[in-house]
Formats: sequence, structure tokens, C-alpha cells
Amino acid sequence: MLVALGLALAALALLISLGTWQMHRLAWKEELIARIEARIHAAPTALPAESEWAALRPEDYEYRRISLSGTFDHGREIHVFRASGPNEGVSRPGYLIVTPLRLREGAIVLVTRGFVPEDKRDPSTRAAGQIAGEVTITGLMRAPEPRNAFTPADDPARGAWFTRDTGLIAAHLQLERAAPFSVDADATPNPGGWPRGGATVIAIKNDHLSYALTWYGLAATLVAVLALVLWRRRNSLSRRERADPA
Repeated sequence: MLVALGLALAALALLISLGTWQMHRLAWKEELIARIEARIHAAPTALPAESEWAALRPEDYEYRRISLSGTFDHGREIHVFRASGPNEGVSRPGYLIVTPLRLREGAIVLVTRGFVPEDKRDPSTRAAGQIAGEVTITGLMRAPEPRNAFTPADDPARGAWFTRDTGLIAAHLQLERAAPFSVDADATPNPGGWPRGGATVIAIKNDHLSYALTWYGLAATLVAVLALVLWRRRNSLSRRERADPA
């Protein structure tokens, strides 16, 4: 009985600690969401200097609203597949158009110009949107896009891209002085309407409260079961004592 009680108490401590850990994660996630909300609605600031890029951490710049100027290298645009358009209002597959932007100083930033449906993948179908000369872009800084177990492998040789892996794209295009981040262009219309900017999807899961309540609920259930077991054992011992007063 003592061994079982010890194991139950250890399990209870574990459940409470997991619930408390989730509450700490909840506070962290709410702070993160608030920080992102503040960044995406802030006035645009200048792009960090190239000398600062190596020291930048994603948590310091992700979703920061910035403005930058340069010239697009449309001949090197990359098409990143998406099962549906993030800003289309309909569910149809297409591509994010990622294009190198050469800054005046010579460094390069990959810019996600926006989304196009499959029938607009060929640049010739949206020639008006292939802007020549220097442009000024306002958008959000983005960290390299992570992949999960269900993301197909990128195949640069076939032009099959499924993630915006900044380093991989820059290496494939043989870009020198490329930024370790990319920029999502805002919804400012492009000539001809394509690509359609404002393709940033901000979907940050925040299930920590439900997880915490689950762990605390399991802890409460364990306490109730343990109390019931101890109550029954006490009643059983009392009945034995009354049956055998000697």
C-alpha cells in the first residue's frame, strides 16, 4: 500500500508540474502574440544594415514591418507551392512568388511578392507585374520557413519548392551577400494585379490553457481516486475492528 501511495503522489506531483509548465508557456505565448501584433501594425522602419544581418535572431525580427528599396531580378524568381491562396478568398492551388531584390549597396533580400494561381505561374501571363527599375517595398521580415514531417522535400533542380528556405534558395540561385531572412510584401497592388501581395499567414496556435486544464484535471481526478481508495480502506479496517474487537 505504501508503494502504491508513493507512486500516486509522484504521479500527482508530475501532473501538477506539467500543468504549471503549460501556464508558464501560456504567458510566454501571449507575450509573443502581443509582440507580433505590435510589430505588424507598427509604422515601417528601415531595413537593418547588412553588417547587422549575421547577428540577427529570428525572435528579434520575425514580423517586423520594414521598408526597403532595390531592383528585382525577375529572371531568378522562385515559385513556392501552396495548396490554396492565403488571400484569394477561394481554395485553389498556386504559388508564392519569391524574387531576389538587389539593394543599392549590392546586397540581396529575397522578397515574397505575393500569391498567383497555377495559371499565372508563367511570368509571361503577368508581364505587367514584372516591374522594372528601382522599387520600394513595405513588408514583414520573415525567418526561414520550417518544414514538418508532412512537407515534401524541395527539389531545386526541378523547380519544385515547398518551403521558403532562405539559405537553400540563395545557394541554388548562387546569390552572394544574401540576407538570412526574407520579406513578405504587403498588399499594395502590383500592376496587372499579380502577384497578389499581403500573403503573410499569421496563425500561431495557443492551446496552452487547454493543456494546463487537462493536466490539472487529471491531477484532480487522481486526488479524488486516491481519496476514495483511502476512504474505502479506512472503512474496511473499521469493519474488521468491529468484527474482531479482541
